[in-house]
Formats: sequence, structure tokens, C-alpha cells
Amino acid sequence: MSSKKIGFWSVWALGVGGIVGGLFPALGVVIQIADVGAPLAFAIAGTIALITTYAYAKLSVAHPCRGGTVTFLNQAFGSGLFSGTLNLLLWFSYVVMLSFYLQAFGSYGVSLFTSTQPIWKHLLISLAILGTTGLNLLTANHIGKSQIWIVSFKLGILLLFITMGSSHIDISRLEPVSISSLQSIFAGAMVIFLSYEGFELIANAAEDLVNPKHTLPRVYYSVIGFVILLYVLIALVTLGAEPIEQILAVKDYALAEVAKPIMGQFGSVLITIAALFSTISASNATLYGSARFSTVIAKSRGFNFGSKMNGIEQSSIGLFITSGITLIIANFCDISRISTMGSAGFLLIFTAVNLANARMHRYTKSKQWISLLGTGICLVALGMLIWFALQTDPQTVWVLVLMVGVAIGIEVIYYLSNNRRLHL
Repeated sequence: MSSKKIGFWSVWALGVGGIVGGLFPALGVVIQIADVGAPLAFAIAGTIALITTYAYAKLSVAHPCRGGTVTFLNQAFGSGLFSGTLNLLLWFSYVVMLSFYLQAFGSYGVSLFTSTQPIWKHLLISLAILGTTGLNLLTANHIGKSQIWIVSFKLGILLLFITMGSSHIDISRLEPVSISSLQSIFAGAMVIFLSYEGFELIANAAEDLVNPKHTLPRVYYSVIGFVILLYVLIALVTLGAEPIEQILAVKDYALAEVAKPIMGQFGSVLITIAALFSTISASNATLYGSARFSTVIAKSRGFNFGSKMNGIEQSSIGLFITSGITLIIANFCDISRISTMGSAGFLLIFTAVNLANARMHRYTKSKQWISLLGTGICLVALGMLIWFALQTDPQTVWVLVLMVGVAIGIEVIYYLSNNRRLHL
């Protein structure tokens, strides 16, 4: 890695880039579940992320390193079975999240073609993951610069959509949310929680950041606050500009279709291009983080990352493995199921991170009650998500159980194969 450092705007762009890419696949999913309550669902999910951000900000300042979540869990709970399983689950969740972004990239990309044959979507997904893998072999400084340009471009288009779309809102389509619909709104918030996850990537960039103690908290809170407002406004414009039936008919690329009556055909193409850039930059940011924390996981298991394996830097091997598995999931899994799996995985991880900061509150100089509140809220949210999945798609719950089971199994095999005493 380069010794060059990245500044506030580079890491801010990394965080926003890692989050906003989730808007495009999540918008249609949340409208399908929460109906006109989609803006409120985005606000609820964002509030959970904001509370968890407190723990991340405190832990990142105390441990400004590339390991991010991996380091936080190891410091709080030791390097036993519990933290090892969570670290592997985090990596699985990254793979699911990447698949979430790439599905949207393929859907929006195909909408530009006259032919919508599935082969084109699969081709676009495959090219996207290969391209971002190549970009992540560059230095942190290049990553930061690329994120600033990509994020500036897509945010400019999204803000233009909000500005122009505000005059096309039909208030009659934005009916007041009823008490009876709160259940579907909370369910929608939990299913698309994955669309906020990207803020966690900021922790992975802490070691490359100039003056992390001063900069990190400002980055965390400004990123989440900005994205909550952005998501809510876009959901309001989308629902107010078009009948919900028409939105759901094209839910995989809803924003591009809604842009047509607001910005014309050219505007729709601009939104599509913004979606492509957003999902690419989100994949870029996610791979950037995963490449770094996979190094920490491997080092904690005794692998030497200072050498090469068959001419390939070992720090890049995790990146290649992540990309390969993502290719399979993104090409063959349903986007709603991907969203549910990823959201469940990250809610479980964020429960542990809040608990980690509560346990280390004296060391991180934190208010313990805030992180305990975050722990409880994430657990309740996870329970609601699992309950909703059991009602609508029980197979998704079994996939989550499989993810956790595989993570535990790998850890147990590691301990037994190295003749180490198994402990939590």
C-alpha cells in the first residue's frame, strides 16, 4: 500500500459511495413492502444506523487501523470463537452486500438496451465486479481520488432529480401513514437496512486518514445525516411523481423510469448513468474495506502476509476470493432475498459492535448507555426482520442460519486442526 494519506473529503466520499449505491436496488424493494410509508422506512433504518455510528466513531478513534470491525471485536471479546465467528460472518455479509449492488448495476444497465435478455444483465454484473477488483489493486490515494469524482457526479444528478421532481409531486399520492401499515413500514426498514451499511467502511480507512482523531467523528455523523435526508427526499419525490403501480412494475430500475416525466428521456439516462456509477463506487468502496479487514483476519490466524504466493501478494488473495464468490451470488440470487440476508447479517454484526463499545466504554471514553441502547435496538430490529422473513420467505432464514453455521464451523475446524483450546 502507498504511504500517502487521504483527507476528510476522500473518506467522506468513501462512506457516501459505500452507502448511496444501496439506494438504487433498495428503492423498489422498500416501496413494494412499505408502500407510501417508504420514506418513513428509510428514516427508521437510518436512525438505527446513526445510533450505531456512535460506537463506530468512538472505537475508530481508539483503534485507527485497517481492521475496522475485526479489530473492534477482537479487542472487546478476545480472539476466541465468538469474535472469530462474527469476523467471518462480516466477510459473508460483505459478499452479500456486493451482490446487492451488482444486481442493481445489471438491472439499470440493461434498461439502456433495446434488448433486455438476462444474458446482458449477467454480462454487466460480471464486468462490474472484474473492473472494481482491478481498481482495488491500486493505492489508497487513487481509491480516495476516484471516490471523490464518482460521488460528486452521482450526487449532482440525484440532487437535480430532487429539485426538479419537487414540482411534480402529487400530494394525493402521499397518503398519511396509518397505524395498520406500521408493521409493513418497520419490515421494509429492516429489509433495506443493508442500504445504509456502507458507513462501516469508514473504519477500514482510518489508518490511511489524516488526523483520524479529529476527522473520523465528523465523517461518520455527516455521512449518515446526509444520506438519511437524501434517501427520504428521493423516496418522497418518487412516490409523489408516479402512481405506485407503475413504480412497482419497474421496481428493479424504478428511479430511472420515474425520472422520465420529471427530467425527460435525457434525464432518465442521466439517472441510469448515476445508478451505474453509484453501484460501481459502492462496490469499489466495499472491496476496498474487505481487502483490508481480510488481511487482519488472516494475520490473526497465523498467515504471513509479508510474502507472495505464486507471485501474488497474499493481501490480494482475499480480494480475489471475495470477487469470485460475489460473481456467483449476484448472478443467481433474487435481489429481495439478497437484501434480507445482508440486512440480517449486518444487524447481527452491529449488535456486537454496540456491545463491544459498551464493554470498552472507559477506554473509548464513551457514554455506555448509548451503545447499550444501540445493542437493544439492533437486536429488536433483527428479530423483526427474521419474523417478517419467516412469514414471507422462510428459505431466507435458513440461508442466514447456514451463514452463521458455516462461520462457526470454519472457526471450530481452525481450532481443532491447530490443536488449540476451543473458547468463546
